[in-house]
Amino acid sequence: MQLVRIIVHGRLNANLKPHLAGQPDREFIFATDDTLTQALLDTADAFVGFRLVPGFSYQHLKWIHCLGAGVDNVVQWLDPSAQIIVTRTTGPFGQKIAEYSLSYILRDVQCHDVFASDQRRQCWNPVAPGILAKQRILVFGTGDIGKRVAEVLAFFGATIIGVSRSGGQDARFSQVLSIQEIMTPIGADILAGVGYIVNTLPLTKETEKIFDDALFCKCEGAVFINVGRGGSVDMDALVRALNASRIRHAVLDVFDEEPLPQTSPIWRHEQIRVTPHISAVTTAEEAAACLLETARLIESGAQQVSNRVDLRKGY
Repeated sequence: MQLVRIIVHGRLNANLKPHLAGQPDREFIFATDDTLTQALLDTADAFVGFRLVPGFSYQHLKWIHCLGAGVDNVVQWLDPSAQIIVTRTTGPFGQKIAEYSLSYILRDVQCHDVFASDQRRQCWNPVAPGILAKQRILVFGTGDIGKRVAEVLAFFGATIIGVSRSGGQDARFSQVLSIQEIMTPIGADILAGVGYIVNTLPLTKETEKIFDDALFCKCEGAVFINVGRGGSVDMDALVRALNASRIRHAVLDVFDEEPLPQTSPIWRHEQIRVTPHISAVTTAEEAAACLLETARLIESGAQQVSNRVDLRKGY
């Protein structure tokens, strides 16, 4: 398979250009929402971007590559039976998200907010910080990112429980439940007993609004960290859980609508910390390296392309 004309679309275009320059026998065409046309797509072999632009046909392409780790904004526009090769960017996302999650868990365990409040009030209140080794943490998603989150947190002695589509066991977790099992009495006991919940799940039909009233009502004061997808969370249910102290605090890096509208009450909720989708930023250098290596593998006819997306599963 030859990949000669490749359309590159999106916010990284200016930064990607120098990393993609000088590629022999390959033409990169940099497009925006305003300059992308069906005629341009019809002459291309491949499309690279964070998302597909609605209103165009991509079915004739040989390859579509997502510049991010999440692919829901790509696969939702494609027929699951399509023969297009779809891949995603891989890299140190797991490490970045693990460190992001660790930072907020440590902030809570070490009582940073408590001591900051005491300092403002000039109050000497020697509360004893906790330790990670006594924490039970539930990680939704046991793919590459979830596994790295588990490894980093387990290094400090925390007990890590996983939740995945299949429930297949993995040595990085003390146990793994399936998505269906988390809603059983066994899952309810686990939800009631964990101090932290970290979501790394991709967004699929199965995971859409998985964090709802039914799940949150089984929690008893956990901190919820979402580094997966905004569409996995029923935000109204989360707010109700926070107001009822079912969820003690929420750290949200991803949202259904981004940027988060200024009119959203989420900005002002005292128990929610908002970050602007920065837990695993894709740099231009990382994106270009993965793009070029993936193109090389596809053109060589490699049987194993580790970052290939299963269109039927949606990730």
